[in-house]
Amino acid sequence: MRLRRAATVAATALALALSLPASSAGAATGTFSYVYEDLGGGSHLSVLPDPPSRQCITLSKVASESAPPSHSPRNDTGSTATVFTGAHCDGDYFTLRPNGGHASERLKLRSVVFS
Repeated sequence: MRLRRAATVAATALALALSLPASSAGAATGTFSYVYEDLGGGSHLSVLPDPPSRQCITLSKVASESAPPSHSPRNDTGSTATVFTGAHCDGDYFTLRPNGGHASERLKLRSVVFS
């Protein structure tokens, strides 16, 4: 009787584990947004949906030193975002808390990494 009960519990646990969705352990769930200016001076909002974790992301529109850096970041992911003044996560940095951490247009950035 005990063996049958143990087998039933094990089978139920296995079925439950297989029915759970795969986790996105390699991604910061949510969005990260920032503002950048085009060469004509127009402002644009850009969004990174579910960005990868522990991987430096150079913001493509502002990667070149000849382009003005982006600003006004908002971290609506579940992970801490560390933003950098230089491309390739170089230069000075600032940390934005998860779930709503943000900064003003005074904070300039060209790259970001999520915990």
